[in-house]
Formats: sequence, C-alpha cells, structure tokens
Amino acid sequence: MTHLKKISLAVFSTIASVTPVVGFAEEAKEGFIEGSTLNLLSRTFYMNRDSRKGQSAPSGKGYSEATGQGFIGKFESGFTQGTFGVGVDAFVLSGFKLDTGGGRNGGQSSFNVLPVDKDGNAKDEYTKVGGSVKARAFDTVVNVGDVFPSTPVVSFGDSRLLPESFRGVTAINKSFSGLTVQGGRLHSMSQPQSTSMRDNFVTFYGGPVNSPWIGYFGGDYEATDRLTVGLYGSRLKDAWDQKYASASYVLPLSDQMALTTSLNYYNATDEGKKLLGKFDNDIWSAKVALQYGSHTLALSHQRNQGDDDFDYLRQSDSIYVANSIQYSDFNSPKERSWMVTYNLDMTNFGVPGLTFMTRYGKGTDGDYSNANSVYMRRDVDGNPLKDQKRWERDIEAKYVVQTGSLKDLSLRLRQATTRATAFESDLDEVRLIVEYPLSVL
Repeated sequence: MTHLKKISLAVFSTIASVTPVVGFAEEAKEGFIEGSTLNLLSRTFYMNRDSRKGQSAPSGKGYSEATGQGFIGKFESGFTQGTFGVGVDAFVLSGFKLDTGGGRNGGQSSFNVLPVDKDGNAKDEYTKVGGSVKARAFDTVVNVGDVFPSTPVVSFGDSRLLPESFRGVTAINKSFSGLTVQGGRLHSMSQPQSTSMRDNFVTFYGGPVNSPWIGYFGGDYEATDRLTVGLYGSRLKDAWDQKYASASYVLPLSDQMALTTSLNYYNATDEGKKLLGKFDNDIWSAKVALQYGSHTLALSHQRNQGDDDFDYLRQSDSIYVANSIQYSDFNSPKERSWMVTYNLDMTNFGVPGLTFMTRYGKGTDGDYSNANSVYMRRDVDGNPLKDQKRWERDIEAKYVVQTGSLKDLSLRLRQATTRATAFESDLDEVRLIVEYPLSVL
C-alpha cells in the first residue's frame, strides 16, 4: 500500500525485463490486423423494483420499472510486430429506451437503468464512445485511455443495461506461469446510465468524493491446480487505503464430488484529507461449497468488524466478499451474516445450458453507534441505529442456447426479495436479461 501514487509504467517495465524472449516471439507473429477482434453484444434488460414501504422512488409510490435495449461493441487490435508492439482498443456502447414512464424510471437513484434528465424524464437513447492506446513489451500490456479494470479493489460494473468504464492507465503482466500481476492509476469513471466520464469518484455508501485519482496494484497466483491466492492494494486519494487478500482451495473427493473452500479479507483505513471521515474497517468472509455431480451446496459466513459501512465505488463490482449478492452487501458496521446457496446444472438431466440458483442470506447486529459523520445512520429520534437486521432471498434461472443459429443466446431471470429493519429498504426486485453475442472479426 505504501507509495501507491508512485505506481507507474516503470514498475511494469521492470517486470517485463525479466520475461523470457521465447514467450514474446510466439506472440509477435499475430500482427496488428491479424490479431484484431470485433465483438458485438446485444443486451435486452428489464428491471422492476418494488420498495414495499414506498422508499426511494420519485413517484412516491416506491415502484420503479424500465426496459432497455443495449448494444455493446468492442474492437481490440493486435499488436504491431517487433520488440515493442502497439495497438488500439475501442468501444461503442448504445442504449435505447423501450418502456418506462409515469414516474417509474427510478429517477436519480441506485435503480440506474436509463439516464434521467433534470426534469426526471428518462432519455430515449444514449451512447458512449471511447478507446485506449495500448503497448506490449514481452508479457506486459499497458493501456492508456478508457479501460475496464477487473480486480477485487477496482473493477468495472456490468449489472445494468451498459457497463461502466474508467479512464487512466492500466497494466497487466503474465511473465510467470500461473501469476497475473496488474495495476493502474485512474482519474475518472462513468456510471452505467451516463454518457460521459465523471472526474473524481462516487462511492456507494459515502457518496461523491472529491478525489483526483485511484491507484491499485496486486495479483493472483495459481500456486497449484487446487490452490489460488490473491493480494491487492488500492488508494482512493484523500479517502481510503484498501488491502485485500484471498485464498481458494479445491479438494476432489471422488470423480463426482469436490469440496471448495475460500477466504476473502479487506482492510480499509482513512487516507490523506479523510474525505470520508476517519475509519478502520476489517471485513472478511469464509465459504465452503460441496459439489456432487450437478448439485452444489454452499455455506458462507461474513463479518464487518469496523464501525462504518465497508464502502466501494458506486455501481462497480469492487467487493469480492461471499455475501455481496443481488441487492444486499451485508457490509454494515458490526454486521454478521450467514448465507446458504444451492446451484443446479441440468446438463446431466438432458438439458445442457440450463442452470438454476437459489440462496438465502441473513444479517444481524448492524450497529452505527460509533460510525463517523459520513456513514452515520439515525432513527427518527436522532439516535444511532442499533441491532439492525435484514435478509435476502434470490432465485435465478438461466438458459444458454447450445447449437444452431442462435447458439450462445442467453436468457436469465432473476428475482430478489429483501426485508430489513430501519436502516435498509424492504423490496421485491425482478430482472430479465437477454443477451446475444456476435463475433464479427
């Protein structure tokens, strides 16, 4: 974590310098044009959210609903041949309103399916265009521009009609077998329903932060064919330092049975100007999953041992704990949660491509007694909330077409129900997502 702001291309140049030339020689043959890909993803996204107590909807009725059609086009060139190769990545993301209105669009809230103007009306369409220049030296690839990082401490979100993106510099190195090292420094981000980049950042629980950049560095290592470990750190300038560690182990018990165990741990502390107040949070989760043929049953436990919400960038997927699910993160101060999850793969029952999932999580002991002013939540009498509880139940069915002209077309239906005491909403939520990928190049 120390001196994260000094992460630069020099770090990755050093890593690249120890890479065997043989690995580079094999990759250099692809060429700028020959190594290019162009992919298009069509995504139809429907979502409704019924806040049972009437919270957080502009209509005052507590109900939001929207349907949109998205197209996600991504071009990735190969690299020019030679010791130092260059290339470009580019994307066009377009979203179109299919149905919403009458106060149902969700307004300026976490619903975030479609962009909303200053009068609260959903826009008919929106488009994002972006790209980056990239360079490769041996097994190190550096991107400068619009990027989609995916790490436990900084990750782009893709749970709405269109994905979000970041702008800055990223680098990934795969010099050593089983080891992936990556890092970056980013100075702006977009939201899923936004057409432009936002300088500075927004966190999910603390709100907007006047931070000039976020930097991260770390890696994942496949130590054996059964054991994988990860270690990362990040700094949101003048807001937080985060450290992350993980381990996952798969133990085969028979030809059809395997036991998987995993641990995830974060430590988050205030940094610099302390724009989100003073805090020192530890949150961890442990999960055990038993797979038998088509069935997988998992049990997980999670605890936030800090006095404040464990926070992350808004609408991003930068929270790799076991009990962060469709709506709830179970990350309130002092909160303890348990979850049981069941997955079923129908391949062995003659229906390849069809899967089901259901899970139930319950959190208790949420306590804001010692929260700082940014994360403090109070009751109607002005007292800090104590002994807060919640539960969430999710059900999902997904089918992916296996053959024919519609091969890889996927349909996913997700339903969530959550109930809570004063600090959280009671809601029912349904999402229907239809995706069809097309490889053009």
